[in-house]
Amino acid sequence: MAADKSSDEKRKVLDDTAAVKYKPVSQPGMGGARKAPGSISGDEDREAIKQIIPQDESAQTLKHATVALTFTNDKDVLDDLSANLGYEKADLKALKATPDLIKQIDPKHAIKYRIFPVRYTDDALWVAIADPLNIQITDDLQRIYHKQIHSVVAPEDDIIRHIRHYYEGSAISDMYDKAADDAIQAETKDTEDELYTDAMLKTGPETAEPPVVKFVGLLFKQAVQDRASDIHVEPNKTGITIRFRVDGVLHEVPAPPKRWQNSVISRLKVLSGMDLAEKRVPLDGRIKLDIPGKNLDVRVSSLPTIFGESIVMRILDQASVLMGLEDVGFLEDNIRRFRTLIKSPNGVILMTGPTGSGKTTTLYSALATINHPEVKIVTVEDPVEYMLDGVNQVHVNKEIGLDFAYALRSILRQSPDVIMVGEMRDTETAEIGIRAALTGHLVFSTLHTNDAPSACIRLIDMGIKPFLVASSIQAVIAQRLVRRICSTCRDTYKPKPDEIASAGHDPDEMADTPFYKGKGCDRCSHSGYRGRIAIHEMFIMDPDIRHMVIRSESANKLKKVGIEKGMRTLRMDGWQKVLLGHTTIPEVMRVTAADEW
Repeated sequence: MAADKSSDEKRKVLDDTAAVKYKPVSQPGMGGARKAPGSISGDEDREAIKQIIPQDESAQTLKHATVALTFTNDKDVLDDLSANLGYEKADLKALKATPDLIKQIDPKHAIKYRIFPVRYTDDALWVAIADPLNIQITDDLQRIYHKQIHSVVAPEDDIIRHIRHYYEGSAISDMYDKAADDAIQAETKDTEDELYTDAMLKTGPETAEPPVVKFVGLLFKQAVQDRASDIHVEPNKTGITIRFRVDGVLHEVPAPPKRWQNSVISRLKVLSGMDLAEKRVPLDGRIKLDIPGKNLDVRVSSLPTIFGESIVMRILDQASVLMGLEDVGFLEDNIRRFRTLIKSPNGVILMTGPTGSGKTTTLYSALATINHPEVKIVTVEDPVEYMLDGVNQVHVNKEIGLDFAYALRSILRQSPDVIMVGEMRDTETAEIGIRAALTGHLVFSTLHTNDAPSACIRLIDMGIKPFLVASSIQAVIAQRLVRRICSTCRDTYKPKPDEIASAGHDPDEMADTPFYKGKGCDRCSHSGYRGRIAIHEMFIMDPDIRHMVIRSESANKLKKVGIEKGMRTLRMDGWQKVLLGHTTIPEVMRVTAADEW
């Protein structure tokens, strides 16, 4: 009787839902052309019923049965639901999923019911659902959220894709959730961290493969897949936060439970060769990543905080040093000037900009351009970020007294043609580098200043004589990175007049100029940007500017004269890349907010 009752209930559901008209689709081997819109045939109806009410009682919905049997397809089902029953259709690919919208549904409910929020008000919520005829879902949601729930139809594949992206985050969340379940079954909560750490240190990942080891490995894979330049592992009061820096912007990713904090940090310290017992002082290390098709190094920095050690890992892609000057972002006229500068027999060429602005990548691109068997190149860096064939690279080691100044003195005895100093951090290093340039060497280095002309004043403030600065500096190049418009979803748009005016241009003159931005797509995670491009300010010394430096005139005066002589400021260079369709006005304004020219 129980089985009969179950079958009767299922047949009633079938009767209630069969009123929806499905459009059968022709498939190879089925015979016949596509049928006209209408109800499915009697034979197909009976076959679908067998799928809904099979002998083993493993039921499925009418929609899944008819789609699975190729009597129709998912799009036709949704079209008919919309046309015949009045359901609204949702295009999730075009949906702008804001953080506030995502918060309307708890992740566990989104995953359980396979739903995704579309829009909301104070007392109503619209959710995309693949099977709106399942009123149990809407009833449950209304009871949980105390709101009127409206069903909106969308392809099930799109819903699942959005759930995985916004709620499950990535494969990381699946991994540590499963790993946590395994760990709870295998270990007690009190000894969990100690057992994981012991397994990692004693047996290694090859034999034990504890959940934390798997998690760290997957973390690196996800970071490479997401094109992250940095991974931030940050302990806090309530747990541990993990963020990826993608295209210069930080994005939070799913993090493991609080109890994993010590084990994850210990695993990273072991991999990077840090002292596991030392937790009171900052530490540095390095990890080599074995990712298929990628030759990656990871520079690791540990910093003690009040909640534990904060780990930041910079992912260094060896392929990026093979970039040409065009790939770095130089415009054609600046490429010609830069090629001339790097072929100079002597002098100092400085790159300026904040940490993470691509200075080292640009310098390595310059070294790769002039790296020939007849040219001896020696670098002194802290640390050596990229390995270059044919270049002698020295790693600074302060513990044994090998600092920049000491290394530079020894380098000069090696009879180099070109020297690269990672950074002119102090007066002694700057003075040795400048004197090397005055004795027939071409010296590349970096300096932290807001713009290019300020570098000359910065060196004078460090204690270098003005005449030494004026006679040795060949050029100073300021660099910043702006996000590049996604090539997949790039489209023209009309910026507001205020937007153009804020960049220092007349909106009327730009009325017929095409501007571009990214609409947002899966490839760029709906941000409209994918990748980055550099903007530059190239300050080239000439006799007039050298005399101004000797007189220690202000950076503003140097900048004004530089512009008169053809120098483009960072904002001017960014504007040229806006007109070329490489980036957007808001992005240039964000990065050059301090540039008043």
